[in-house]
Amino acid sequence: MPFYQVVCIAAHQPKFVHIKELVRQSATHVMQQGGVVRGFKFWGTQTLPQRTHRHKHWHNIGDYWTMHFDASPENQRGLARLLRKDPRVIRATTLKMGEKIEDVAYRKEQTIKPSRPLLNRSI
Repeated sequence: MPFYQVVCIAAHQPKFVHIKELVRQSATHVMQQGGVVRGFKFWGTQTLPQRTHRHKHWHNIGDYWTMHFDASPENQRGLARLLRKDPRVIRATTLKMGEKIEDVAYRKEQTIKPSRPLLNRSI
């Protein structure tokens, strides 16, 4: 199963109940279709780069959040469809992070060896 990241901008409300429900609904959709949710991150409330019109409303501020998950391509398309139709969502995009574990696992940092030996000099 490919590894995906969904980046979502939700309409801002003073209480975060709608965000909590939106995240729960998204995670439930992925898990009911056989996917695995890896984690969530809330990026905070931010002013949008430009005023945006979505679902018959104008928005100036949005709540940014991400979700990492493993799912089949059909499951991912279903989630994108769900977010596109939801009136709480201003904008959402899905990024494919990788197909195999090697694509998403970080390598250990390697030390770069100098091209010539360093000289010990006394100052």
